[in-house]
Amino acid sequence: MTLLVLIIILAFIFDYINGFHDAANSIATIVSTKVLTPFQAVVWAAFFNFLAFFISKYIVGEFKIGNTIANTVHVQFITLEVILAGLLAAITWNLITWWFGIPSSSSHTLIGGFLGAAIAHAHGFSQAGVDVINYAKVVPIFLFIFCAPLIGMVMAFIITILIVHLFKRSNPFKAETWFKRLQLVSSALLSLGHGSNDAQKVMGVVGAAIIYYENSKGHTLTFNEFVNEYAWVPFTSFLCIGLGTMSGGWKIVKTMGTRITKVTALEGVSAETAGAITLFLTEKIGIPVSTTHTLSGSIIGVGATKRLSAVRWGVTVNLLWAWILTIPVSALMAMLFYYIVSLITGR
Repeated sequence: MTLLVLIIILAFIFDYINGFHDAANSIATIVSTKVLTPFQAVVWAAFFNFLAFFISKYIVGEFKIGNTIANTVHVQFITLEVILAGLLAAITWNLITWWFGIPSSSSHTLIGGFLGAAIAHAHGFSQAGVDVINYAKVVPIFLFIFCAPLIGMVMAFIITILIVHLFKRSNPFKAETWFKRLQLVSSALLSLGHGSNDAQKVMGVVGAAIIYYENSKGHTLTFNEFVNEYAWVPFTSFLCIGLGTMSGGWKIVKTMGTRITKVTALEGVSAETAGAITLFLTEKIGIPVSTTHTLSGSIIGVGATKRLSAVRWGVTVNLLWAWILTIPVSALMAMLFYYIVSLITGR
């Protein structure tokens, strides 16, 4: 029971860190275009992060992404030690990338940590490590490391071209004023997508831990039953990510808002709208994607409408390396944490 409580506390700490690590996603462009001050922007984003709970629960009616995360590893390889080690690795990598201002994926950090710890646990079984992973859940997640930013990039490119064509004869000053107002809407949509996508990932981890604990007590529990019986878990998950967003993440704001390409209000609307649509689509099909990757791709798509040289490809390549390395590095860290946790618990 003590280990379960520790896992739940660490999961919500990770959720909070995820909030301030990923705050830049929904506020970077709105701050860089001076539509809102940094403080106003984080309050705006945090409100819609939390509002996403009510949309997921009462309008969408389910938490598909949470279910996907809870089932990335086959149930026989899930233990409380595995989940704890995965969380410790995810928190460590998130803090490292936040410190250096690298917009890596909190989602893939969590998934990599979960997989790595489970593989380390399976090493002591007769089954090979390859049997640990639920490939039906994991393969789409890996594919969308590349698909999500690509979708965001293409959609942002198309939206920007359409807007420029439709408003080419408008008064520039009036158009800029309107697009700054529209950025409030587009950033709100992106924050809804971010909250819904990322808070559910922590729900999935806590769900896996509670389901394991209940099953060990002889009470079989499915993920949907867990959501109903432990209604405070999804509520707290969305609340923590909102609070984390209010803490900001200014180093990453700088990278997302200015270093990839300079962004105007019009381009901010395009990037945020494209990112939000991508997040809503992936939530609909239950694939957890990186909000960071999605918006990065959208910003690149916006920059490419001006000219390819408007995108700082050196920065973009560095981001790509961070994206590729996140899952394997998190997995290796989780393996190490698993062995440490096993020594401490004697299991």
